Amino acid sequence: MNNITSTPTHSPGLISNALTGWALLTRLLDMLQPLAALLARAYIAQVFFLSGLTKIRDWGTTVALFTDEYKVPVLSPAVAAAMGTAGELVLPVLLLLGLGGRFSALGLFVVNAVAVISLSEIAPAAMQQHVFWGALLAGLSNYGLGPWTVDRLIKH
Repeated sequence: MNNITSTPTHSPGLISNALTGWALLTRLLDMLQPLAALLARAYIAQVFFLSGLTKIRDWGTTVALFTDEYKVPVLSPAVAAAMGTAGELVLPVLLLLGLGGRFSALGLFVVNAVAVISLSEIAPAAMQQHVFWGALLAGLSNYGLGPWTVDRLIKH
């Protein structure tokens, strides 16, 4: 009698090798997580800190931009300029150091969101950057800044 239906057979070695490979990859990614978090923090900190430095170099222009370009709801242009600039100078330092980690990440997330909301027109490339920064900040806020932080040193 012919067996028309056959059941596929998987080599136990193939499945075992795949699971072993997956376990190794997972361990490697876990080992790289602290470095990845630090690199994300450094990148975001640089972006926002340099923006803050640009604003304090010419305060008159900054206030004019907040008057004419950035339409921050509820706040006066001078107050919005001061708060935005302070956030861009203080929060990146905290983020990079990992001091008040999730607070600094959430604070910069808000600064980033307000920047997008307050601009009447934003170029697609600029919007893409803001989305990327927001995604990094959301990840740091949700998953934490990793073990290489001042917060961790203080805790221990």
